Amino acid sequence: MLPALIGLTATAAATTAGYQSMSPTGQWFGRTFVAGTPGSKQLALTYDDGPNDPHTLNLLDVLAKHSVRATFFMIGRYVQQRPDIARAVAQAGHVVANHTFTHPLLIFESETQTRKELVDCHQALQDAIGEHSRLFRPPFGGRRPATLRIACELALETVMWNVTGYDWNASPAAVIEKKVDRQVRGGDVILLHDGSHRGLGADRAQTVIATENLIRRYKDEGYDFVSVEEMQMQPSGVIP
Repeated sequence: MLPALIGLTATAAATTAGYQSMSPTGQWFGRTFVAGTPGSKQLALTYDDGPNDPHTLNLLDVLAKHSVRATFFMIGRYVQQRPDIARAVAQAGHVVANHTFTHPLLIFESETQTRKELVDCHQALQDAIGEHSRLFRPPFGGRRPATLRIACELALETVMWNVTGYDWNASPAAVIEKKVDRQVRGGDVILLHDGSHRGLGADRAQTVIATENLIRRYKDEGYDFVSVEEMQMQPSGVIP
């Protein structure tokens, strides 16, 4: 009986640890920024996997139209290929942040490779736009204690999310909007995508449409769209 109980306990612990390594709000392996003040009238739009032509640029047009600042977590190798788009994002006043150099699932990477991914992305951003934010988002949300420790050693702050549009498979805009609407409670960090880790040129036209519609809707409801950095400045920013 005892060996069976030990086996069940070990299995449960492993399952929970696996969940925590991928859960955007999980905090077992270290503190990460997930959202702002619960119930507040602030929302932070974040975009992963760019820069990506033409959809990153189209997003910039929508965001400028509504005077919204967003946060872009960029893949370093794409920044090297399209530094002009990265510069356009920064020059438009948005926050540009680290999303690794090649977009690996870091829970399976060695500490040496993890550090290289973060350093190489930082350098690519530095070469393209100069000084930029110290924010970092792990690809797929995957992290383990060493991931967060290395980020901290590099003076990077890990940022997750608590709302997602599930738009990585190019869902129709109405579907993206519905998924976001079901999760928004106020003070949320919203995950969307302006590119794809699979390659440049991913179709994100529906995300661009959804972005405009979400901005219109929530501004009409009295919400203010801010960058992650601005949200972090609020005294009650939360780390669940």
